[in-house]
Amino acid sequence: MEALVCRKLGDPTAPISGGGAEKAIVVEKNHPIPELVSPTSVRVRVKATSLNYANYLQILGKYQEKPPLPFIPGSDYSGVVDAVGPSVSKFKVGDPVCSFAALGSFAQFIVADQTELFGVPEGCDLVAAGALPVAFGTSHVALVHRANLTSGQVLLVLGAAGGVGLAAVQIGKVVGAIVIAVARGAEKVQYLKSLGVDHVVDSSTQNLIQSVKDFLKTRKLKGVDVLYDPVGGKLTKEAMKVLSWGGNILVIGFASGEIPVIPANIALVKNWTVHGLYWGSYRIHRPAVLEDSLKELLSWVARGLITIRISHTYRLPEANLAFSAIKDRKAIGKVMLVLDDQTSVRSKL
Repeated sequence: MEALVCRKLGDPTAPISGGGAEKAIVVEKNHPIPELVSPTSVRVRVKATSLNYANYLQILGKYQEKPPLPFIPGSDYSGVVDAVGPSVSKFKVGDPVCSFAALGSFAQFIVADQTELFGVPEGCDLVAAGALPVAFGTSHVALVHRANLTSGQVLLVLGAAGGVGLAAVQIGKVVGAIVIAVARGAEKVQYLKSLGVDHVVDSSTQNLIQSVKDFLKTRKLKGVDVLYDPVGGKLTKEAMKVLSWGGNILVIGFASGEIPVIPANIALVKNWTVHGLYWGSYRIHRPAVLEDSLKELLSWVARGLITIRISHTYRLPEANLAFSAIKDRKAIGKVMLVLDDQTSVRSKL
């Protein structure tokens, strides 16, 4: 099978073709197809797999989990059941499914236990389903399970045009929150407005604090109840200035490259709650939370309550271009690797 293999830690945006031995990632054309490992194993022929910022960091060697080399990167994916173990009862060959893995989805085939797979509902595009688990799962667990976001509360989303950001914005609207989104550039701002976001701040041209304060004043609101932060750095420091007494801070990631300082004395005085959210660890510590979360999200997709925006799609040999789109923040939504015979799209859909 064809698989993208990380042979050494390094820059995944470097060209894949030409040489290859010294490169961080290479495409292996004849990588072994994984075998079923238990009676309840299912082999999936991967249709689409999502790129997340964590995948980029992992190949660089800067992620909290460092698998031994060589490894096949990848996390959330969708596809069609290719083979099943003798005790599999939930799925049959040909069923559309989606899931997420610690590693291994950047390949034509992947094996998972039937308990780790979710059936893709009728009417849900298979490529979109491959973009759902990590981005929407992270935002759903953060907002619904951790921060207990409810109708009428004010949600401030940093990095709102990225994968987890767009997910957070939409989940906020589904639960009835007042959503403020922060993004850079007119195109991203316009797309967020089209989703019905209550207020959008263009951080490239506007002052975050003043813009948010003006909006809160016009709506007679006291402040932000939940801060959703996948960015870190200076934006976090600014956003805390509009956080209400008793507010919640969701630490999702550090796309800016800078880990922010959250002053404990101010958290004490203002009764803030700081939630660290490492979504992947729920698989070990709270797997039932993940299962319930993804089932609810898939039902929301089927009912049209949320939309999964696919920004760019690439083939496996173009993975460096996909990682560049992540690194350079070109995407509005998700960047995907699509494993079929179609020509890559390389553009917004």
